Amino acid sequence: MSAPAEAVPANVVNVTWIEDTGIADIPSVGGKNASLGELSRSLQSSGVRVPEAFATTAAAYRSFLAANDLEPGIRKHMEDHRAGRATLRQVGAAIRELFLQASFPETIAADIQEHYLDLCRRTGQAQVPVAVRSSATAEDLPDASFAGQQETFLNVAGERGVLDACRRCYASLFTDRAISYREMKGYDHMDVALSVGVQRMVRSDVGASGVMFSIDTESGFPDVVVISAAWGLGETVVQGTINPDKYQVFKPLLADPQFSPVIERAVGAKERKMVYSQGGDARTRTVDTSERERRSLVLSDPEIVLLARWAAAVEKHYGRPMDMEWAKDGVTGELFMVQARPETVQARRSTSTFRTYHLLHPGPVLATGAAIGDAIAKGAACVIRDAKDIESFVDGSVLVTRMTDPDWVPVMKRAAGIITDHGGTTSHAAIVSRELGVPAVVGTRNATEILSDGGPVTLSCAEGEEGRVYEGLLDYSVEDVDMAALPATRTDVMINIASPAAAFKWWRLPAAGVGLARMEFIINSLIRVHPMALVHPEKVADPQEADLIRQLTSGYDDPQEYFVDVLATGIAKIAAPFHPKPVIVRLSDFKSNEYSHLVGGRFFERPEENPMIGFRGASRYYSSHYREAFALECRALKRVREQAGFRNVIVMVPFCRTVREADQVIEAMAEHGLVRGADGLQLYMMCEIPSNVVLADEFAKRFDGFSIGSNDLTQLVLGVDRDSEELAGLFDERDPAVTGLIAEAISKAHAAGIKIGICGQGPSNHPELAEFLVRQGIDSISLNPDTYVKTIPVISAAEAAAGKAS
Repeated sequence: MSAPAEAVPANVVNVTWIEDTGIADIPSVGGKNASLGELSRSLQSSGVRVPEAFATTAAAYRSFLAANDLEPGIRKHMEDHRAGRATLRQVGAAIRELFLQASFPETIAADIQEHYLDLCRRTGQAQVPVAVRSSATAEDLPDASFAGQQETFLNVAGERGVLDACRRCYASLFTDRAISYREMKGYDHMDVALSVGVQRMVRSDVGASGVMFSIDTESGFPDVVVISAAWGLGETVVQGTINPDKYQVFKPLLADPQFSPVIERAVGAKERKMVYSQGGDARTRTVDTSERERRSLVLSDPEIVLLARWAAAVEKHYGRPMDMEWAKDGVTGELFMVQARPETVQARRSTSTFRTYHLLHPGPVLATGAAIGDAIAKGAACVIRDAKDIESFVDGSVLVTRMTDPDWVPVMKRAAGIITDHGGTTSHAAIVSRELGVPAVVGTRNATEILSDGGPVTLSCAEGEEGRVYEGLLDYSVEDVDMAALPATRTDVMINIASPAAAFKWWRLPAAGVGLARMEFIINSLIRVHPMALVHPEKVADPQEADLIRQLTSGYDDPQEYFVDVLATGIAKIAAPFHPKPVIVRLSDFKSNEYSHLVGGRFFERPEENPMIGFRGASRYYSSHYREAFALECRALKRVREQAGFRNVIVMVPFCRTVREADQVIEAMAEHGLVRGADGLQLYMMCEIPSNVVLADEFAKRFDGFSIGSNDLTQLVLGVDRDSEELAGLFDERDPAVTGLIAEAISKAHAAGIKIGICGQGPSNHPELAEFLVRQGIDSISLNPDTYVKTIPVISAAEAAAGKAS
């Protein structure tokens, strides 16, 4: 059905090939299609592959309006809505019906059909399946994110099918959510036109697809690419109906082809996938994934790195962080970029200031998921399982639902926090929550089942990548920090980090690096298995523990590779936010009682009367009881430095009792490829035993630096078990006996020409100890991140006082 041809002005371009457009053509083809054209025209030389496509223009849309005289009806319906004579739902439905009953002018219909047939010839297919996507002319601008406001139609084939999908795209310019969003942003509805992109479908239905950002969408860390991936068509990821795989890649090391700087691989549940439909009217359908698909990573490391390189190239071209969509053809194995738009949330945030939230007294955890944002919120849970009940939402409550789509935006804006059963960090709920500044915990799986409607909850996104939903209304504090206001210091002020997830939270701190990165958190919380149980799984006699080990290591041909891989990526993720500044990674320092609590650990650990001064630290690394496990630690560190490229990682040996033991550890490390001085590798030693101070000149011949462990040094100098509640009053790093040895260690290190810092809790807990260390001329002080801001002025003042005194 076509309108008269004379309704179309002469010499107007109604349809254009995507490669003939660019970012300057937003007024003509909208943000989405202009960006796709920019990719096709400017970035294919960088290796970025873009499927063939064409687009209708804004002029074609306006001709469609004029030929069917739609503007008067649209304005009347909007006036009825503003006057309260009709609801948003009634008005939206009425306007969309105007479009669906309208006809294309003959010349425009012919132009669309001609381009579609040409696309068929280009691809060598009789009726090539295409994706038909809406692209509003005010969409994806830096100050307005219209993403997801209009419709997309997948697996469309045939000339009639393409025309019908284009008409439906036009109608979707007036979905309820699009009308509401334009009203909120102050756009005149008639000032926004719609272009339709028609793009060859990549066979991701039998492959994979997803989204990626050239910035960390939670912390705003700019040097990372975040990729989400799932099997099948990408709508499941965008809509948030599944929990996808998540990968992170460190951008600054991508330029060197010898490195593969993948710093995270997280397997998502991926319970469902969208595929092409066979028969009937529906063009797509959603089906269950296989058990193998759920357990497997969607992308290989080379594919992850390739996509990240594309993301970096796109970001460089646009000069700003980008939000992109990609697809993998399951027939050819080829990867394609199918969309790119500006990232609109983190890019607007200041890099010099940030707000920190601290939960004062945690309570029982009811649910966990991915943390969106870094805030804390509390309120009554408002559980809404179906969109038809959306009007029952109570303003200021915490929205709890299975998943969201753009229809939920009006209530999301009024929520204190958002919790969903499904979706990952790139789902609709996550994207909109970030834009609105509303904290969210997504992908909990069962929040709608376990949270009671009206029940008091506290939602915390301030504890790393895992978001937690606590029972009750809990107290929390908020602190605004201006980095520009912090004074400069001569002393290198570093931070202590244990959790890879927490490292990104603190990237804005002007820290001189990481003075202590603890392996124990990665092993205990992420790996969970005793390393010897992975070397010798046959010795784990408990069937339940043996089964758990098999579950955790599924996807790895060798259980030992599981340990190496998870440890290496965890360390790399800690190192990334501070690259190229030094990151000092301490080798494992579990005590035997702590090791025994790991899965399978009791089969490899002997009971000790006093584990605190027992089989720990350096004594393990060359022992026949542990040296095979130590080899795995060395493999992980070697991978971090040589394969991922983090040459800023320094290795530190803890609890090294004697000079002879130092030699044995250094020899063991060299056997596993960690040779002091090779590729700039530095070895440090924890200075935490009195013998380390007494023989500091000898230890200094073997190590490049010392780091004072004030906790253990205090314990051993005063003879106080630091875990004893009875003796807690005696444990004090400021005792003259302790500070005397610290001063001696600093003096001897400097006499030997090596650096010395401190990474224990003392300076974080006691400002006067920080002042003492400055007076002694210590090279670096490593603090807990949450004490960094308040301790910097203390160190600066102490330096000023020391300068005056001298």
